[in-house]
Amino acid sequence: MPSDEGTERLSPRRRAVLDALRGADGPRGVAEVAESLDVHPNTVRFHLDALMAQGHVERTVERPSGRGRPRTVYVAHRGMDRGGERRYGLLARMLLSRLAADGDGAEAAAVDTGRDWGKHLVEQEPAARRPTAAEATARLTAMLADLGFDPRPAGGDGPGPPDRVWLRHCPFLELAEEHGSIVCPLHLGLMQGALAELRAPVSAVRLEPFAEPDACLAHLSATGAA
Repeated sequence: MPSDEGTERLSPRRRAVLDALRGADGPRGVAEVAESLDVHPNTVRFHLDALMAQGHVERTVERPSGRGRPRTVYVAHRGMDRGGERRYGLLARMLLSRLAADGDGAEAAAVDTGRDWGKHLVEQEPAARRPTAAEATARLTAMLADLGFDPRPAGGDGPGPPDRVWLRHCPFLELAEEHGSIVCPLHLGLMQGALAELRAPVSAVRLEPFAEPDACLAHLSATGAA
């Protein structure tokens, strides 16, 4: 199947090789594609290998009609062109604007959505073991780092676990600036869901968006349950 990598771009030459196969009335060999583009067969072979790896092209072997060796031929994968532009940011804005139209229920829905995803994204503990507050905070920090938040734990009394986590990067910055009333609660829900899934003795109780010009601040608190 074609790659799902949304940022994939084809070079002009590779695009020409793919277009030659798409415009053909049947499978084509390397020599035929090279002749149609007036380039060396090795150049075509190089781009065909790359197009196969990206899922744009399939290679098959044709049985000879008489004597001779089977012929290796290529055909373009049938499906939507995955090399074009992506507009995921626009899609996100459309969905967020619709959610924002729900008014008072939008924030709660965002938190609930974040909690659901946080449970799936965190690296879980074995079922028989409950983490300490420090271990759970470390797991939370690892999840946030994987998501691109550049988390920096801070605070805590003496040797105790951190009671704050600075988020030095927002992977959804433009969306948070435009729809912070939804995106930021979703981030809080992510942390709450992750800690709940870990059965952690600590919870994320509050998120301060842009507590500093270059960071948001998550506040953690002990749950009190043993």
